[in-house]
Amino acid sequence: MKLVIFGLTFSSSWGNGHATLWRGLCSALIRQGHEVVFFERDTPYYAINRDLFALPGGELVIYPDWSSVQSKALREVREADAAIVTSYAADALAAADLIISAGRTLSVFYDLDTPVTLSRLRRGDTIPYIGVRGLADFDLVLSYTGGAALDALRDELGARQVVPLYGHVDPDVHRPLEAASLRQFALSYLGTYSADRQDALDALFTAPARARPDLRFVIGGAQYPQDYPWCPNIFFVHHLPPTDHPAFYASSRLTLNVTRRPMADLGWCPSGRLFEATACGVPVLSDAWAGLETFFTPGDEILVARDTADALAAIELSDAELDRVARAAREHTLAAHTSEQRAYELIATVSKTLISPTREMEQV
Repeated sequence: MKLVIFGLTFSSSWGNGHATLWRGLCSALIRQGHEVVFFERDTPYYAINRDLFALPGGELVIYPDWSSVQSKALREVREADAAIVTSYAADALAAADLIISAGRTLSVFYDLDTPVTLSRLRRGDTIPYIGVRGLADFDLVLSYTGGAALDALRDELGARQVVPLYGHVDPDVHRPLEAASLRQFALSYLGTYSADRQDALDALFTAPARARPDLRFVIGGAQYPQDYPWCPNIFFVHHLPPTDHPAFYASSRLTLNVTRRPMADLGWCPSGRLFEATACGVPVLSDAWAGLETFFTPGDEILVARDTADALAAIELSDAELDRVARAAREHTLAAHTSEQRAYELIATVSKTLISPTREMEQV
């Protein structure tokens, strides 16, 4: 198949989770024999933090403005089996209009931020990547979030067909590092700063650090404010590109996953960090949210903390127990949550939609 994608960014992993996911998924699609063209508007904050300049085996189109690329976009879409617009794509509305007006190409919207989308919708806020008709004009809507979110996209935004396409990991990028001596920290956390998960981060990371001044803790990420409540045993590493994530995870006995508040409230929205860390063979401590057990078995493949006491208890576990959890989680991730697996799921869903009787009738 030929797939054309209009996304937020492929070239820069700075301050967003989209790039890592698209890199893994596009690489897997290309390995499976599909053609991929990715359109990304050249924005200053990604341009100065660009850590990838091409899509190996495919085409990455970085353009200055929509008018400069519209003709090429139309040509590519007309030749494609499916064209995908994502949440937060800079020219999502223009791309959607182009795809839908092009005719027979399967039109797909992929919401990588479904909880944020629904939260903004319910507050009456403008959603810059969804037009006045909602999602009604798309043949297929993919959602990074499952569960009740799928019903909400249908009922509140008019989506006709909604299918979850969850996060994933490229095990060629995220893999174990053998040097156990790297484990110099008791607990790590990797993620862009977000105010809506700060309460959970305070309870599950900062408070344990204050309670255990004899241990070392480390945060990696971008956009942390100067007034973040640091303490002497919390170390900070600025934004790391995906290739450096395995070394970061390997630096600690245990790594923390904290879900953004809208995502935790809705549930069934696994962070990409869960799959990255488990693929690296590092045990994960996660906040609790509905549907977590769909992806990993609590206690066996993942540790769950609801408060500071739970986090401190996890830190106290023996190396043998943490290694047992890490091994089980890695095995599960490699079996069910790789980019290769998601690529197969995407193509199967697109293929099924292309031949659906309902769509064939609409095209007549």
